[in-house]
Amino acid sequence: MPVITEIEDLKRIYRRRVPKMFYDYCESGSWSEQTFRENSSDFDDIYLRQRVALDMANRSTATQLIGQDVSMPVALAPVGLTGMQHFDGEIKAARAAEKFGVPYCLSTMSICSIEDVASNTSKPFWMQVYTLKDDTFMQNLFDRAKDANCSAAVITVDLQLLGQRHKDVKNGLSAPPKLTPKSIANMMTKVQWGLGMLQTKRRFFGNIVGHAKGVSDASSLTTWTAESFDQSLNWDRIREFRKMWDGPLIIKGIMDPRDALQALNVGADAIVVSNHGGRQLDGALSSIRALEPIMDAVGDKIEVHLDSGIRSGQDVLKAVAMGAKGCWIGRAYVYGLGAMGEAGVTKALEVIHKELDMSMALCGHRDIKGVDRDILMVPKGFSGEWE
Repeated sequence: MPVITEIEDLKRIYRRRVPKMFYDYCESGSWSEQTFRENSSDFDDIYLRQRVALDMANRSTATQLIGQDVSMPVALAPVGLTGMQHFDGEIKAARAAEKFGVPYCLSTMSICSIEDVASNTSKPFWMQVYTLKDDTFMQNLFDRAKDANCSAAVITVDLQLLGQRHKDVKNGLSAPPKLTPKSIANMMTKVQWGLGMLQTKRRFFGNIVGHAKGVSDASSLTTWTAESFDQSLNWDRIREFRKMWDGPLIIKGIMDPRDALQALNVGADAIVVSNHGGRQLDGALSSIRALEPIMDAVGDKIEVHLDSGIRSGQDVLKAVAMGAKGCWIGRAYVYGLGAMGEAGVTKALEVIHKELDMSMALCGHRDIKGVDRDILMVPKGFSGEWE
């Protein structure tokens, strides 16, 4: 394994090893990509306060997320098409998360199915679902998650319609991907990736093909995908989904305090402050800027997590210090997966953990549960004062 000291090292290897179509799918945002960029760059405006001559021995990053013990306040976010970044990618990411002691969340739009991941892991994982029109499919999806012993359901509420990502349109990235001579030629240069894909039978959307009405193969998936997302979604509809699932429920995609209050009212156990990694509404605030007003509105009533833009352990530390109970990483672990498979996901987690642990210590804390805003220097107006 090459020397890996930061997430950016994994990203460079990932870019070399994975077809451009799937690299661009991961590394892109909607429209001008302003929000995609600022999700990460806005963390740079927050500074850490160093302390000295304090006992830094016997540190712990362990905490809990929705009542589950975790080795650090991090979860692997749901990422569609993970199994195209590396063969059997969802299984390998879930295994790495399990061994490291952090939650893994499987996307509805995964290549490996719920059953695939469950049969290849020994601990419960989380299941993400979209707000689709088909009640039968939705209930079946929740039931399958329950049968697989999933410990939480995650409802993504910010994808009623798909934000335009220019790179995906130009690359023919759809469900299923539209292969062109150019994309096939590029795939042929990624020998290691191609050999891996030849080894597996899992190349289509395992949670949908054979489970959704009228979707028996990849060719019928495009129509189903285009017609299934519910643009008329409202909070009453989310209440109906809550009745379909009686376990812990997380609502992902909250960017406004008013929506955070609505999520609380429908019975969610946690919310995720997220703009879908900058892949939906371009020009929206970064998640880290949106966090504080949401914490002010509901932070003492519901567990609040943060997603979008996390690329380091210092990002995790800053978000936790601003009130988030935990952070979700997507691109950071996908870089590792595409670069080195399961070992790469483990390396990504190791990098983030080391950065989190050392930065926490240098800020004068030994236990992540005791970290608060006192370790931060946040510029005035960072989270508000908008007209």
